[in-house]
Amino acid sequence: MPSPLIHKSSSKILLRSLARLLLVFLLGYGLPMPQRSALAQPALEYQVKAAFIYNFLAFTQWPESSEQAINLCLYGEDHFGQEIDKLQSKSVGTRPIKVLRSNDPGQLKQCQAVFFSQPVNDNLADILNGLSGKPILTLADHSNAISKGVIINMNLINEKIVFEINLGSARKSGLDISSKLLQLAIKVHQ
Repeated sequence: MPSPLIHKSSSKILLRSLARLLLVFLLGYGLPMPQRSALAQPALEYQVKAAFIYNFLAFTQWPESSEQAINLCLYGEDHFGQEIDKLQSKSVGTRPIKVLRSNDPGQLKQCQAVFFSQPVNDNLADILNGLSGKPILTLADHSNAISKGVIINMNLINEKIVFEINLGSARKSGLDISSKLLQLAIKVHQ
């Protein structure tokens, strides 16, 4: 007969697995957003994007690091407001999330993840070149960000937030993106 300690541990693992499967299911079908609401209330769009960012962090594996926290940096204009700050009450595994805001490309090397807002589009390729080879998950939400080297890009299509992944950029950065997340992407670039 299994010990109660093993049974409780197995139950916790099963519950975590079920919770992750539910998140994967929700991400796979996108979170619907009425277009009028998205246009009238951009805060709603960024509330959903903040939830996606949390899941991107949860389904990414960084190389071994002595860093305790996952520094999520926002570069450029902040469309999230306080919504992104709610991630600071969460963690990925045992690593708490810390949200930082910066407009200095030199400070981005201290980040494990960086979200680039749309106005950064003009100098995005130069900034990404400066981060090349570093284990930093780069995120954006504008149409040509993937072609410039961003790892995950979100878009609003048919009233849903969808995302694409640049697997080549992730591998160059030493990051491992979960196969579950790759399956949910509308497109995976090699």
